[in-house]
Amino acid sequence: MHNQGTMLSEHVLERDGCKIHYWLAGPEGRPFVVLTHGAALDHQMFAAQIAPLAKNYRILLWDVRGHGVSQPIGNEFSIRKAAADLIALLDTLGVKKAVLVGHSMGGIIAQEVVFHYPERVIALAIVGSECITFGISFLDAWMMMLTTSFLFFNTPESSRLLISCATGIKTQTQIYAYNTLKKISHQNIMTIWQELVSCLHYERDYRISHPLLLTHGEYDNWGNIKQTMPFWAARDSQCRFVIIPLAGHNANQDNPPMFNQVLLDFLHANVPLS
Repeated sequence: MHNQGTMLSEHVLERDGCKIHYWLAGPEGRPFVVLTHGAALDHQMFAAQIAPLAKNYRILLWDVRGHGVSQPIGNEFSIRKAAADLIALLDTLGVKKAVLVGHSMGGIIAQEVVFHYPERVIALAIVGSECITFGISFLDAWMMMLTTSFLFFNTPESSRLLISCATGIKTQTQIYAYNTLKKISHQNIMTIWQELVSCLHYERDYRISHPLLLTHGEYDNWGNIKQTMPFWAARDSQCRFVIIPLAGHNANQDNPPMFNQVLLDFLHANVPLS
């Protein structure tokens, strides 16, 4: 598979009823950077990041179980299961530590990995994701349940349109999301969304001690990300917080030049190449 002149090698790991597809690129022996996509999307959302990252880093992209070509969903879907899947991928590749880059649900998975397996993480870069260890208000919890109910009671087509329109401000970002959503059954979308509502766990004294990049799009109106991310940035001492201009929820797709520069600057500052 080619992507913007970069060759991706495809591989499969069968685990707990799911054939998890993953792709590798970049020079061997360099630090590993794992890119994990958002809910109901797939690895192709990082198309514009592959070539810039693969110049100096070994990159791993994957379709989380129940997403993209990693079908069927398997014995269960949970954020904790997805985090364990990622650790299994790293174990298969003999990778002791990696940088985790995650968008939305992918950022939640990255947080779950660093919470349970901190020794496996070099640094984290989060795009448009909630902090899973913050307490949330009753209003926020109610709004999350309302969104899930809306998806449940609407037709699959209405749900796809709702989600795809909320992904970004660029037409091509929305089209990508819509086409990717069509590859997932409505039941699986509901399963995934219900898990996103229930996976949060408040940890009053917890802090992320790893280097951390937090980003969201200037026009990201998904949930309460825009409102709470500044408080998250203030909580964790090694955090850099950047708002990506002219971008919505999928900031890396809406404004790749700006996002790529921010991510590369963060990696160069925190991840030695040798």
